[in-house]
Amino acid sequence: MAGGENRRIMEMQFEAMQEEHGVKKDDNPKNPKPSNHRSENSRKIAALYEDAAEYEEELEAFEKELEIINNNTLSKILDVLVKNTPEYDGDYALELKAVLEAGWTQKVDVEKTHPKEELTLIKELSFNEIIEKLNEEDVRETLVKRWEMLVAIKTEHVAEERAEMKLRGMKPDHIRKVYRNYHGLDD
Repeated sequence: MAGGENRRIMEMQFEAMQEEHGVKKDDNPKNPKPSNHRSENSRKIAALYEDAAEYEEELEAFEKELEIINNNTLSKILDVLVKNTPEYDGDYALELKAVLEAGWTQKVDVEKTHPKEELTLIKELSFNEIIEKLNEEDVRETLVKRWEMLVAIKTEHVAEERAEMKLRGMKPDHIRKVYRNYHGLDD
């Protein structure tokens, strides 16, 4: 019995010391699980997914922008894009105008379906002024066509990256999971 009492006294003294030094019982588990999320091996595996992750991020942004273009009137597109994508550091007004200029150059010079005056208007006016002067259907069709092309390109890039991983004998979904865990991203 004396051995049991000594053990209990030692346990109480140990608990008192832990309290005195601010160590909680949960702070020092007996069998801690080591985290592999930040290991060197995880870093190497995560690096294999860097390009695909970048393409997926861009694809997500283009899909969001396309949805905004499809679901808003032309007069609201610019404001909604700026409001709903604060992480974007470009100038949507210039970008939208450039898309229209490129689209109209195609329509005027190649397809010869629109007059040169419209292309001149696009070059001289701001985006909000352009949408007041030109046919709304043509403007929307040009914007949608451009964003659908961007979505298709990024989708293809992601598919190519995943196919390359498979060719190397790796599982893209596993590599993606390791990448997201390594970088602390939630699925």
